[in-house]
Amino acid sequence: MSSLASPVYQWIDSPEALDAACAQVANAPVIALDTEFFRENTFFPVPALIQFAAGEVAYLVDPLATPCTPAFRQLLQNSAIKLLHACSEDLEVFQHWAGVLPTPLVDTQVAQGFLGEMPSMGYQKLVEFWIGETLPKEETRSNWLERPLTPSQCDYAALDVIYLLKVWAHQAERLEGLGRGHWLHEECASLIEQAGRSVEADGQWYARHRQLWRLDSRQLEAYRLMTIWREGETRRRNLPRNWLMSDKLLFAAADAMPKNRYELAEVEGFKPALVKKEGDTLLAMVKKAQHCDENELLARWPDPMQPAFKQRFKALKSVINTKAAGLGMASEVLMRRRDIEALVMQDMASQPLTLPQGWRGECLADELEQALKELSK
Repeated sequence: MSSLASPVYQWIDSPEALDAACAQVANAPVIALDTEFFRENTFFPVPALIQFAAGEVAYLVDPLATPCTPAFRQLLQNSAIKLLHACSEDLEVFQHWAGVLPTPLVDTQVAQGFLGEMPSMGYQKLVEFWIGETLPKEETRSNWLERPLTPSQCDYAALDVIYLLKVWAHQAERLEGLGRGHWLHEECASLIEQAGRSVEADGQWYARHRQLWRLDSRQLEAYRLMTIWREGETRRRNLPRNWLMSDKLLFAAADAMPKNRYELAEVEGFKPALVKKEGDTLLAMVKKAQHCDENELLARWPDPMQPAFKQRFKALKSVINTKAAGLGMASEVLMRRRDIEALVMQDMASQPLTLPQGWRGECLADELEQALKELSK
């Protein structure tokens, strides 16, 4: 165990206690937040603990005993900065339990990405880096749904939000010195916008697959339709994605483009029970893709093994690496690999380029466009 002094915390297990805690921090300029949750057999995370702090006292909210109150929803959306670390799953917890997202947001992992070459630094390492303290790790994988929580669990949960405030104090000073504060706030606002947008609605889950270049346009449309269907069904049934159907199975079905249940059953991984339960639905999407108008289909993704693809990717990556080195940042913070690949594919298909916007656009857009123009000469 760590030699850290035991933190001060209050256990909150009633609406009245939660409202009183909200009143204690209502005027704070910065509020640290964290969550503990369970997510093994559901699509939506099951909240097990909500933590917040604005000073040396942490408030540990038991969501099994008390619902979110209007006062806490208001706290999540007041003018104070809401601090989180690696926030994506925490945002889902707040959206599901509270019905709102914490804004304005600062993610300390994102902030660290603007300050050095280790953009995905874990929370314990971040505390060691800035504060020089070693936080306990023993409770990371413990059962947060058990009641009562142990003193060790409560200490762990309280320290997570108390030290988040200390880390941010150092990061904020450093960001201000580099003039990158507006980059961080723009990036975190984008995280909130993405969290509030349904993946099912924007239909972009399919684009995460690394082998899309193997599919022709109609197969690609079938796979896109299948992923949209699965996103909606996993939410409706509250099941993990793979419990309904994995990306591998959906991709295999799209690749085979079966015309009937017999052909679907021949696709590797499709067991009789799955064919019986979901087969007609999948076949209907294959049929829809087969009869889709040609001008409505997505362009086929180019093979990343082609010399032309590699040449363009290398040129763009060189621009990004050079800029990142000059900024003292990891190149993936400037532009993710899949975004570079998408830009290459647009160029090879003679489509309008979706160049980076905002702070990334300021750093990269002109140079990326020029690099592609040079290759076209």
